[in-house]
Amino acid sequence: MPNRASVLVAMTLFMAPLGFAKDKKPPLPLSVVHAKTVAVLIDPQAGVSIDDPRANQIAQKDVEVALLNWGRYETLLDTQTADLIIVVHKGHGHPVDETISDSRQNNRPGAINPTDNSVALGAQRGRTPGSILDPSNPSSNNPDSAHPQAEIGDSDDSFLIYQGGVPNPLANPPIWRYVAKDALHSHNVPAVDQFRKAVADTEKLEAKKP
Repeated sequence: MPNRASVLVAMTLFMAPLGFAKDKKPPLPLSVVHAKTVAVLIDPQAGVSIDDPRANQIAQKDVEVALLNWGRYETLLDTQTADLIIVVHKGHGHPVDETISDSRQNNRPGAINPTDNSVALGAQRGRTPGSILDPSNPSSNNPDSAHPQAEIGDSDDSFLIYQGGVPNPLANPPIWRYVAKDALHSHNVPAVDQFRKAVADTEKLEAKKP
């Protein structure tokens, strides 16, 4: 009769492959790999932090610059024609934070254009062309509806990818997400690095298929 130690070793060997399979992330949809254009939005439900009012706008710009440096996707301001829509939300570092709702966060003062060593800004006034508002949040249509609010559960940065070219894209579940502390950290933007790895891993899997 096998002793207890032998049984434990056998169970460990049996469970190890199961754990690996469970931790392995699924590949991205091919629509992400084949996409050509992307638009970056601030989460329409994100409030303006009293301590750092421009946090979401800075995160949005950092993501756009990181995407331009990558060079795989063309960044657009028109969300209705973009193949993919990335929604960013800067975390507050603690579970509950007092913010002010402001739908004007996605009003763009300028368009980003890559240059040799910097990013140039092109003038643009008013709301982003083809702006997508959150259908579940009617106040996003009304810039006069700003009011204090408490954001709960937004301690980490979030980077969500939605499929573009469909009705009410933000009403659908995201097709990829990365939520982590400092995921939208300025300049290096770890969320974009993780997205690049996910795209590369998916391409490798596709290349192995017969």
